[in-house]
Amino acid sequence: MTHTPAQGPEPSAAQRGHGLRRDIDLLEALASDEAQNAGGLGVVRLAQLVGREKTQVSRALKALAGEGIVERDPDTLEYRLGWRLFSLVARTSESRLVRMAEPVMHALSADLEETSHLCVLSDREVLTLLSVSGHSFRVHGWEGRGVSAWQTSAGRVLLADATPDELYVRFGTGGDMTVHDLWALIQEATRQGYARVSEEFEAGLVGVSAPVRDFRGRVVAAINISAPKSRLGGRLDETGRTTAAAAARVSVLLGWAPRRVASPRTRLT
Repeated sequence: MTHTPAQGPEPSAAQRGHGLRRDIDLLEALASDEAQNAGGLGVVRLAQLVGREKTQVSRALKALAGEGIVERDPDTLEYRLGWRLFSLVARTSESRLVRMAEPVMHALSADLEETSHLCVLSDREVLTLLSVSGHSFRVHGWEGRGVSAWQTSAGRVLLADATPDELYVRFGTGGDMTVHDLWALIQEATRQGYARVSEEFEAGLVGVSAPVRDFRGRVVAAINISAPKSRLGGRLDETGRTTAAAAARVSVLLGWAPRRVASPRTRLT
């Protein structure tokens, strides 16, 4: 006769909740400024931060690493947040971005009588997440399509937070355009509040793009208007300002609070 080892009692809902809370404490420690600046934290430091025994923390981290929620550097043996967690957050953020942007883009397209595109940066390319016309339907020709960030107004907006060194690491050399050239165009777009291109990506095509920011003020997307030069070429700056206003509305919906310039005090007499 085969005997099955006796199973212990299943953890109660309160015990499971307590375990989840302890895992969340570890994730919050790994998301702290200390962990981000150091590139990861070891078991000893994490145990200090969450107030638990090293052996308990080590077991919990191994379980989280097994699911891709955290990952361990093979050289330093320190832990950092993992690919699966970032993937989940990215998909949630992207979904919210599209939901917030779509009605604003419909209004913008109706106002300009042009198709608008919601774009994000994907490595060296600009990827279109959403395209809408001024009518009550989506336009699918550009959705999911990636184009070079070098030659597009959307790319110059999406790279606004990059340093020259980061641009060089990402792109190296860009053929006819140097990193210095790209940096100058990015700075110009930042000053204007929008970027514009005229036949740089494709002959006969012009466009403008404006930044969408998240609650931290970081550029997370761009709203783009592209059209034949014969139709849009004479009103690029007007279109840029209108697109920038629409992008700012989406940014506010994502939690961005524009910095207010304090008005001068009135002198009392």
